[in-house]
Amino acid sequence: MIKIVLLGAGNVATHLYKVFKEASNIEVVQWYNRNLKAIETYKNEVDITDDVNALIEADVYIIAISDDAIEALSASLPFENRLVVHTSGSARLYDIDQKHYRGVFYPLQTFSKDVDLDFTTVPICIETLRKKDFKLLETIGESLGCKTFKVNPKQRPALHLAAVFVNNFTNQIYRIAHEITEKQGAEFDILKPLIAETARKVQEVSPYLAQTGPAKRNDKKTIKRHLKLLDNPHHEDVYNLMTESIKKTHGR
Repeated sequence: MIKIVLLGAGNVATHLYKVFKEASNIEVVQWYNRNLKAIETYKNEVDITDDVNALIEADVYIIAISDDAIEALSASLPFENRLVVHTSGSARLYDIDQKHYRGVFYPLQTFSKDVDLDFTTVPICIETLRKKDFKLLETIGESLGCKTFKVNPKQRPALHLAAVFVNNFTNQIYRIAHEITEKQGAEFDILKPLIAETARKVQEVSPYLAQTGPAKRNDKKTIKRHLKLLDNPHHEDVYNLMTESIKKTHGR
């Protein structure tokens, strides 16, 4: 049985706790958060604490908190030479205090606390200094039914940056589209099959080959009509920026 102490109570930590609880060879022996009320709901399932000095021994300590707090929390842990990992895509491995064996267990997915997620679809990116630590984290990932990937210090932040483009930026584009349809009383739901097909297509062909539309064709008349329809300067800026990016990519 792999014993885990979980530190943090945000979206990632909550999802990890739930999926760890279902794994047959993993036991969350303790859950720490500086605000005990955030995890009080689980007090009958797992030992909870808000005191770092009360942390018990485990095989791995998983820090799932905001990036800028990782360094301070890891330094405050009252032990050394134990495996401490964080779950961030962008924070450095070396943000963990050097008194610990250090690692990263990065589930590359978007997490919302109240939205169920099939964790078997979540890729786990692993970075460690020691081979034995990689093996342990790999075993944890595989115990969740996940695919695991060994990444280096350049690949992981690049993946996180790319994730911002495909998730956060894409979601903002959806929001703009929702505003455009909402203003004219059109149903945003009409676009959902297109959203689904766009996501499906990129599973089979490269984004470059999947691209269609007026910018790729350099259809100046359609682009001009679209710009006339946009009465929000911010939306117009986004449209122009994306149009020029597509045109440059496809040699237009």
